[in-house]
Amino acid sequence: MSAAANALRGEAELRIGDAVHVLRPSFAALVAAEEELGPLFALVERAADGRLALGEMAALFWHCVRDRPAALTREAIGEAVVAQGLAAVTPALRVLLGQILSGR
Repeated sequence: MSAAANALRGEAELRIGDAVHVLRPSFAALVAAEEELGPLFALVERAADGRLALGEMAALFWHCVRDRPAALTREAIGEAVVAQGLAAVTPALRVLLGQILSGR
């Protein structure tokens, strides 16, 4: 588990199992997400239209996990999203999407 999220850096928190992980939408993380998911603006549009797929959300979270432990898997992120439900992870998603649109 790492230090708490810093709102001034556009970070959010996501509980995965017993640990809380910080999601940081750094340039490198967003470039990696974009390479996998396509243009980020289109991702934001899909989210706004309610068409963001579960796999896309998990991929965005995966790329944005700060100091990702070697033992953390992408599947664990997806399972955490399913276990908590969309309502519980929407605040983290909202922070990341807001950073994509407005920056810091």
